[in-house]
Amino acid sequence: MTGIEGEPREMILAIGDVAHGAHANGTAIGPPVDLVLGIPPHHPSAHGVLRLRVRLEGERIVSAEPLVGHVHRGAEKLFEVRDYRQIMTLANRHDWLSAFNGELGVALAVEQMLGLDVPPRATWIRTALAELNRVLSHLAFAIPVALPDPHAAAHSAAGAARDGIQAAMEAATGGRVHFMATRIGGLRADLPTGWTNQSAEAAGAVRAVLDSLRHDVLNTANADRLRGLGIVSRGDVNAFGLSGVVAQATGASLDLRSADPYLAYDALAHVLRPIQRVDGDAFARFECLFDQIAMSLDLVEACLPEIDASSGQPVEVRLPKVVRAPEGTTYAWTEGALGINGYLLVSRGEPTPWRLKMRTASFNNAQVLSRIVPGTLLDDVVPLLQSMVFVIGDIDK
Repeated sequence: MTGIEGEPREMILAIGDVAHGAHANGTAIGPPVDLVLGIPPHHPSAHGVLRLRVRLEGERIVSAEPLVGHVHRGAEKLFEVRDYRQIMTLANRHDWLSAFNGELGVALAVEQMLGLDVPPRATWIRTALAELNRVLSHLAFAIPVALPDPHAAAHSAAGAARDGIQAAMEAATGGRVHFMATRIGGLRADLPTGWTNQSAEAAGAVRAVLDSLRHDVLNTANADRLRGLGIVSRGDVNAFGLSGVVAQATGASLDLRSADPYLAYDALAHVLRPIQRVDGDAFARFECLFDQIAMSLDLVEACLPEIDASSGQPVEVRLPKVVRAPEGTTYAWTEGALGINGYLLVSRGEPTPWRLKMRTASFNNAQVLSRIVPGTLLDDVVPLLQSMVFVIGDIDK
């Protein structure tokens, strides 16, 4: 769209929820207006508010700037007035698709500061739950692309398979979205009887629909649109600090589960394998996403015998009522579903952290939009965003 003189036209694209005062079209002449692009409401890219300030020449975008900060989570500041047990309640809310991985990273940082050795059974359970949660997150991005109609998705075999994983997480933790199962030193409670069988069946159900789901997302019609769309280069990976499938689609092999093992990943090295593509486009990102799902299912199935073998063993370290991390600084990082999450903990020996800074993958993955959206046609913005793994709350932490 151009102005009266044919100059590039500046507009705001509100992705997802319609912001107050947004315009449904961009025909007005004058100050920048809001053009609302609809993404299926059950897709992660539509939850919350993401806005892009773009300039258009005709239907082609020539510049784009992500506008973030609309959610105002403020978790990092709230950590400073919560004790180490209380912060676990907040630690899983910024990335609501991968809540267990969020609380896990904070616990690992505090345990590292305390020098705690978590019981082996808790370590194996944590690993299994982290991978089940990764499958949940990845399917939340893949299913709506394959099945854009929410009703069809909810009643599909893929939707039922994801619900099976969700049910296994709920059985283990008591929570359906914000699990709050992790405690400093282990887990809140042991697993219920029969959980490993339930999880094996849930993983098998996902495996049974995975090839069909992959075909629906990467079929010939979609492939023509996704190939060459939103290309991220290896240079962008370094410049923007990208990670997860966004980076792996460019040929980067960084995966902390193998590069810097934590939990039980060192013992699972035979299951871990590099997941890479080289094209860096939307098609390559979805390919990596499906490869990650398959590997997570393998990891879950490898954890279950170890969990069965450790039945009856403790799942937590008994700690004083008031936990005080010693004075000092530590840094822990994990391979979250969206990419690398880092946790910088600074303690002054008090029951509350002096500072707990989170480095979340979504912030970096969203910032690269300024590099890859320009040159894209307006109609292709939605599939481009669907291939980028980020959650709005994870940006506005």
